[in-house]
Amino acid sequence: MFEMNGARVVITGAAGGVGGALCRSFAATGARIVGCDRTTDGIPELCAESHGFDLADADAVAAAGQAILAGGVPDVLISNAGWTRAEVLKDVTPDAFTAEMDGNFSGPARLCMDLLPAMREAPGNRSIVFVLSVNAQAHFGNPVYAAAKAAGMAWVRAIAAEEGRHGIRANAVIPASIRTNAWTHRIAADPEVLNRLSALYPLGRIVTPQEVANAVLFLASPLASGITGTSLNVDAGLMAGNLPFIEAIT
Repeated sequence: MFEMNGARVVITGAAGGVGGALCRSFAATGARIVGCDRTTDGIPELCAESHGFDLADADAVAAAGQAILAGGVPDVLISNAGWTRAEVLKDVTPDAFTAEMDGNFSGPARLCMDLLPAMREAPGNRSIVFVLSVNAQAHFGNPVYAAAKAAGMAWVRAIAAEEGRHGIRANAVIPASIRTNAWTHRIAADPEVLNRLSALYPLGRIVTPQEVANAVLFLASPLASGITGTSLNVDAGLMAGNLPFIEAIT
């Protein structure tokens, strides 16, 4: 159903759990994958190219943009990388604020700006998908990360509105909690945290990396040719309602 034969697809955060699922999913469609992460360690070998750079480093992002373009114009950009450690406001130091805003919003936005001029001139299906978070829709902690992800949604709308005339679509996938290495430090501190968390979701579980990758693949593909400027929640029903509230009143 999904065929993207020969499409050049740039995926950030390619060495992570969701990133790996994205790389495998797009490769299965015949796309050529350009995997990006802070280092090339862990980027799937199926990627045609690998680039290591820190999204929080503006100079490194600029150099990476040029290196990616040297290999060809991207047809698709998947801005997937994300990172947070400042769990609540009292954890937000000046350094944490800068690092999380730069890594989760400013760097991804800069990479878009570096790639967009060439993408405007390319033919065929061209698409940008940001992997954001339900933290952008309601407060679940991680305040700087949440603010950066909300900024990402505004950025998606800007690209959709201004670049549609050039045939470029932009959308967002909004996951809730995903069982990836991002949870390792929390599970180490509290082995039962995921069991308690699952009870908050209407589906009774958190989502998988593959489920997120499936949604990204759809929005990036020609099957979503009429969809731009929107978001698709992949959240096991979390944002549909408040189960603890319902249980409290019944």
